[in-house]
Amino acid sequence: MKVLLVEDDDLLAESLSETLEDNGYRVDTAATLGAAETLVSTETYGLAIVDIGLPDGSGLDLVARWRARGRQLPIIALTARDTWEDKVVGLRRGADDYLTKPFHEAELLARLQALLRRQARSLSQVLRVNGIQLDESTQQVSVDGRRWQTLTATEFRLLRYLMHHPDRVLSKAQLLDQLYSLEQDAPAPNLVEVYIGRLRRRLGREAIQTRRGQGYVLASR
Repeated sequence: MKVLLVEDDDLLAESLSETLEDNGYRVDTAATLGAAETLVSTETYGLAIVDIGLPDGSGLDLVARWRARGRQLPIIALTARDTWEDKVVGLRRGADDYLTKPFHEAELLARLQALLRRQARSLSQVLRVNGIQLDESTQQVSVDGRRWQTLTATEFRLLRYLMHHPDRVLSKAQLLDQLYSLEQDAPAPNLVEVYIGRLRRRLGREAIQTRRGQGYVLASR
């Protein structure tokens, strides 16, 4: 899962990123509201961790704008303020949880995992596009009602992203970014082709279309 961390304290951002990545999450970081808005406009995140005090404004304003636009990703707000009034304001403006600095990173992980469990229970576990069914809880896929096939972790992440953006041309760079965080070393340039080929063998060659010089499209019909 890809997490957006909005934090202007470089040391804290680096420490939290390492902890999250060590626990299996891919992390993009932003130090300002503007940088966070740019990332959210082009990427898909499963959760956001947002510091309230940022150089160019309040993180709560950012959270409120996301909610007004219909973004439903879970959000944990970070702040140095610890009064109950501040927490109430944060929750009312759209944060799902509220963590006061300083905190133990193990507590942040526990709260993150609890939020994701609650979201998983409230959302449909099965994505459906053009006869393709993807069970997010088991990471299995079925085509036209045939037997379920278990995907590798990378196949699952790639197909899930394609199914969340049907009929949209997705470049190799966009697809690679769903598999690797921005800070990691560049992966092999043909990695996307390899995994697109694997998915086509599971789904049928026509399921994922190639747009030469542009990228790939999962058609909705």
